Amino acid sequence: MRLLSATLFACGCVSLVDGPLWPPAQTYVDKTVQCSQSSNPARCEHTRDSWKADYEEAIAGGYRAQKHVALCLSTGCDEAIQPDKMLGCAWRMVIAETRHALPDSMDFANLNRFCGTGYLDENGKLAAASQAKAMLRLIGK
Repeated sequence: MRLLSATLFACGCVSLVDGPLWPPAQTYVDKTVQCSQSSNPARCEHTRDSWKADYEEAIAGGYRAQKHVALCLSTGCDEAIQPDKMLGCAWRMVIAETRHALPDSMDFANLNRFCGTGYLDENGKLAAASQAKAMLRLIGK
């Protein structure tokens, strides 16, 4: 059931608004790969060790954590996290829309890269935009 919920959320078939809470942080950990198999085992382990705290900080509105969650969902962070291009893009949209006090100069470039046509198709971008709106409501922005 948990896997089904995560899959429906990840594909954009279900909105965050439909559920009472954010999916648990562990939903995104890539359990099909051991960090020892990663190209950078130490970084994979570090990401997995800090993922829950970063994810919780991100959903609470933390800028640095939102960037890390977006990156890991887009790239997998050395196979620590299950990649989800749509959610990675949605987090980039959240970062852009939130207009944090001290934005990084790379935020716009990363939005273009991870939400661009070379990375995500049009349907994926539409799903990401819808998901970002729901995420912003849950964050309270």
